[in-house]
Amino acid sequence: MSWNAGLTGPHLEIAESTADRIRVMAGPGTGKSFAMKRRIARLIEVDGVDPGRILAVTFTRTAARDLEQELQNMGVAGCENISAGTLHSFCFKLLLRNDVFSFLGRVPRGLITFNKSGIYGYEVQPLLADIQTLGNFGPRRDMTARIRAFESDWARLQNEQPGWPLVAIDQQFHIVLTQWLQFHRGMLIGELVPEALRYIRTNPASPALDEYDHIVVDEYQDLNRAEQELIDILSAGKNLSIVGDVDQSIYRFRHAHPEGIEDFSNRHPNVEDHSLDECRRCRELIVDVSDSVIRGNYPPGTNPRLVPFNQQPGLATVRVVQWPTLDNEADGIAALIENLVTQRGFSPGDILVLSPRRLIANEIKQRLVASGSGIVVHSFYNDKLLEPSDAQVAMTKLQLLNDDTDRVALRYWLGVGSPSWRHGQYATLRAHCEQNDLAPADVLAQVSTGQLQLPGVNQLVAQYQALQTEVNRLNQLDVTDLFDDLFPAGIAWADPIRELVTGKMDDVEDAQGLLDLLRTEITQPEMPAEGDFVRIMSLHKSKGLTSRVTIIVGCMRGLIPFIKKDLPPAERPQHEQEQRRLFYVAMTRAKECLYLSSAVRVPRAVANRELNGVVLRGGNAHAGNTIACEFLNDLGPHAPATQLGTTWMAGGFQ
Repeated sequence: MSWNAGLTGPHLEIAESTADRIRVMAGPGTGKSFAMKRRIARLIEVDGVDPGRILAVTFTRTAARDLEQELQNMGVAGCENISAGTLHSFCFKLLLRNDVFSFLGRVPRGLITFNKSGIYGYEVQPLLADIQTLGNFGPRRDMTARIRAFESDWARLQNEQPGWPLVAIDQQFHIVLTQWLQFHRGMLIGELVPEALRYIRTNPASPALDEYDHIVVDEYQDLNRAEQELIDILSAGKNLSIVGDVDQSIYRFRHAHPEGIEDFSNRHPNVEDHSLDECRRCRELIVDVSDSVIRGNYPPGTNPRLVPFNQQPGLATVRVVQWPTLDNEADGIAALIENLVTQRGFSPGDILVLSPRRLIANEIKQRLVASGSGIVVHSFYNDKLLEPSDAQVAMTKLQLLNDDTDRVALRYWLGVGSPSWRHGQYATLRAHCEQNDLAPADVLAQVSTGQLQLPGVNQLVAQYQALQTEVNRLNQLDVTDLFDDLFPAGIAWADPIRELVTGKMDDVEDAQGLLDLLRTEITQPEMPAEGDFVRIMSLHKSKGLTSRVTIIVGCMRGLIPFIKKDLPPAERPQHEQEQRRLFYVAMTRAKECLYLSSAVRVPRAVANRELNGVVLRGGNAHAGNTIACEFLNDLGPHAPATQLGTTWMAGGFQ
């Protein structure tokens, strides 16, 4: 297929442009990826560009694979040689290839963590305990926010220069955090970009700066300032094409702001601008209500941000429903999915369920599994699979079974079970190790056998001895028995992990293979674009996906939009605008059917434990009443009226 086959209008202009700097502002479903793929095909087919001289930066590994596959389907010669992948994967390869890790005395062993209520968990927990006493860094939530800033190279705002913490408290935090990571031979995943940026800044003669002639960046609005700076340096004197959408900027928590793509022309001269606003994914009514919602971020009278493609066939289905209780919502949505599959000709793979909280998602999944319908459903809340302490302990055992010198895993093991993570005793151990250039495991082994006297570490020694007993036991098991021992079937915390690797265990030969599989699936999950199962995930995870049917549940104030109560008043408008963008992203995943669902009554115990942030009013001591998501008021004049869910279900979901 020729690069320009079927191309017309702005898509053709983008693909055939010869400008050195191109910015494409493109709404959801407008064909931005399609146009950029054709542009790459033209560079190779017409301009004779060596595919190996093209760097394509994508937001996910799946998007990178899709790019290569589509170019192969077009018959583009050599397209498999394009460097396509995420910016983090590019940085890892850059640092590894140039031996930067060893030069800096760093080990690329990523810490496994997750974010719960604004606080990093699992392997970062003992880190926070250890450094909290080393400065006036505030509570764990404040320290987590500082780690986020550290990962963005201390550029919290678009107008800040990445690379240098300017405030004394940030400078002190940077030092103690880096020292902890160096001693424990670990890295935060978010460190890769700042480290790569530092490397190329201080090595202007590096071959890496002359490796590519053309750089194409997708989802540019999701890059923070450090990531933008890295792209700027790599593309100096080269061709750079970026594509993105200010209305889909949803990563403010990692300091990515919509101003980044808006500011692009101020940082690059002679930018050629293109825009795409005709949605070819969603049917007309879905486009209409989605556009009405996102225009709430703009002054009254603003022109449409997204318009329907006039050749899109069929009518859309949009329903807004409210249920008396959370249980009613879970029952009703499960019944809706069953109706769609058994009565209306949709396959499970056509259905995407988006939930702001895992609890609501899990309740719907459990109802579907228990229904006996045979509808397969998978949840993709992978980042929280290691939230239960039992899961963390099992994963830590597996890591130490494979590498008893893993200092990050050992630090977790030595502290687990103690509210303080035994940071006082551990400080004594670490000080001895640093003074004598010894590893923690070696010191504990010597103390355990009486070869060394080190007062004040008795609890750590007991933990270490328990570890040796457990590792010796696990060493006797084959890989299947090992998996069953660590993650037993029929246990609530273990079953989601077992489900995650269903069908993938056949290729696992030993404990190292099991660890590699679990680390990849848990820390680097990929959202499948298709499969014969219902997909349930968070609104953030849906970025880049498309589905015939999208069901957004939990549309209750405090969940959608999420309210950050500790935000300064000056920052609240920007936060609410981002929450509106997140809702817009979720709505525009739907091609044919869009369902927006909420519940009126929520048990207070559930709200406090599992639905962090939900706003309750009235009710009684046991349950409170919610407030429906205010974005539902902005669906526009063509949106249907909200229906009572139980009545809607009784009428066959019409």
